[in-house]
Amino acid sequence: MMTFSLCMIVKNEEAVLARCLDSIQDLMDEIIIVDTGSTDRTKEIAAQYTDKIYDFAWVDDFSAARNFAFSKATCDYIYSADADEVLDIENHQRLAMLKQYLLPEIEIVQMHYLTRNEYNTTQNYMDEYRPKLYKRLRTFTWIHPVHEVVRLDPVVFDSDIEIIHLPQSMHNKRDFHIFKNTFEQQGALSPEVFNMYAKELFISGADWDFTEALTIAKSACDDPATPEEMVQEAQCILAHAYLVENKIPEFFDLAFRTLHDFPCSEICFEIGEYFRLRGDCEEAGNWYKMAIEETEPVIDIRRGGTLAEERLRELHKTH
Repeated sequence: MMTFSLCMIVKNEEAVLARCLDSIQDLMDEIIIVDTGSTDRTKEIAAQYTDKIYDFAWVDDFSAARNFAFSKATCDYIYSADADEVLDIENHQRLAMLKQYLLPEIEIVQMHYLTRNEYNTTQNYMDEYRPKLYKRLRTFTWIHPVHEVVRLDPVVFDSDIEIIHLPQSMHNKRDFHIFKNTFEQQGALSPEVFNMYAKELFISGADWDFTEALTIAKSACDDPATPEEMVQEAQCILAHAYLVENKIPEFFDLAFRTLHDFPCSEICFEIGEYFRLRGDCEEAGNWYKMAIEETEPVIDIRRGGTLAEERLRELHKTH
């Protein structure tokens, strides 16, 4: 049977930490808790489950904290968990079965990650596969009978285990702060990070968050090296920000250029919003229909689906 190291990074999690650990502690061979600056009883609660508690100075970088936590692990596999996750009885049994029969060639195990809509800040869906269990030491293997090469892609197993994500509050404000700091320190966001930034803005951001994103989005659009998909995401952010700030000439210049180059639901929806806010319900409805029927979303499926449909229903009620 394989051994599991539980690695967690925490900060002020006294309300949920015990709930998480109670649901998985018996399946773990060691529990590693890395605290990034708690001022509540988090470390006191953690001490009831493990003596492997470490302090890590928070540097606005989750990867740095997780790498530090992983460096302390000693078991065959590392299970990465957040304090607001829970394993129910059925999925506890599934993880126990996985531990008993896990094949050593498997390097990553993915699990279903279930988040309630009201706390979903970055995804267009409530259920997604996430890598949760990692082989601590990887063995390199030669493959192919001729012209042999070392296998570079990890062996990934998609399990039926469901992790229930039950946060006490949303963390988008914290995330926006990190996105902004990363941009200020590095001068740019990578395409992967920018994609998450765009998703978080459209799914959980307030108007103020969009205006704060103007500099970052403009920088992405102005850089000729920016990938096409990232440019499209940046243009969607700019369109909403211009509308929020009532910069109408800039809004329409950007919107129609974007529709010519990269037609998408988000831009059609924003144009619909412009006409709705000015009382032109018929024109607004045309653009909402275009968002639903003639274009596809690139960031937020709601603007090409449920949100646009909701706007249409509102228009029909008023007329």
